[in-house]
Amino acid sequence: MQVGYGQNGFGEEAVKIFFEMQRNGFEPDDFTLGSVISSCANLASLEEGAQFLVSGLISFITVSNALITLYGKCGSMEDSYQLFVEMNTRDEVSWAALLAGYSQFGKANETIDLFERMLATGLKPDVVTFIGVLSACSRAGLVEKGLQYFESMIKEHRNIPIPDHYTCIIDLLCQARRLEEARNFINEMPCHPDVVGWATLLSSCRGHGDMEIGKWAADSLIELEPQNPATYVLLSSLYAAKGKWNEVVQLRRGMRDKRVKKEPESLW
Repeated sequence: MQVGYGQNGFGEEAVKIFFEMQRNGFEPDDFTLGSVISSCANLASLEEGAQFLVSGLISFITVSNALITLYGKCGSMEDSYQLFVEMNTRDEVSWAALLAGYSQFGKANETIDLFERMLATGLKPDVVTFIGVLSACSRAGLVEKGLQYFESMIKEHRNIPIPDHYTCIIDLLCQARRLEEARNFINEMPCHPDVVGWATLLSSCRGHGDMEIGKWAADSLIELEPQNPATYVLLSSLYAAKGKWNEVVQLRRGMRDKRVKKEPESLW
């Protein structure tokens, strides 16, 4: 039951059941302990998770991996790395957990360096690991390296891209102001971008004043989420920056006709 709660996103319930089991004399194995630590990680509760360090089960790789994830999600990267270094045996999950922590807190150089070290060991990175390293490339402005990683993910490591990977590449190109390449990339995708991907492109177009691609991204977003006011606000801002006031008026009228409710903090 405790493991089931944890795997289904009910972290607090999983932790409560674990302590209740302990009060009733239950001795956890490494799988159960790893699961409850993972629940603490999902809750970003370092205080609760760290108390399991006293357990003799920390030598099990499942427990250590869960603790690395816990430290990473709580921003305690020094502790995460120290535990990683002290492990006698590491698997793909160990590397991916540490890499995810670095990526989550914007440590791009550390993420990329760790990824290269992982590849050097001969371990195969999974789709989640690639999300972390592609995000790091975007933050660091390493466009060509990010594109190379994306290509190697597909051709060399045989991982099938998911929407998050495509969004990372869109963001990578947008951060570098390569909006035309971002459009070409989207047109060559086997699927349409999700809301995050289109919003990333639209936001970048607003920042760089690209009306043509921005309108294309906005139309695609409105098709996906016709009642989301953020899209209209971004597009209106893009029109206003170009002095297209008639389009601004028409856009506002369209919002009224569709009964789209503007967020209180939104400015036109």
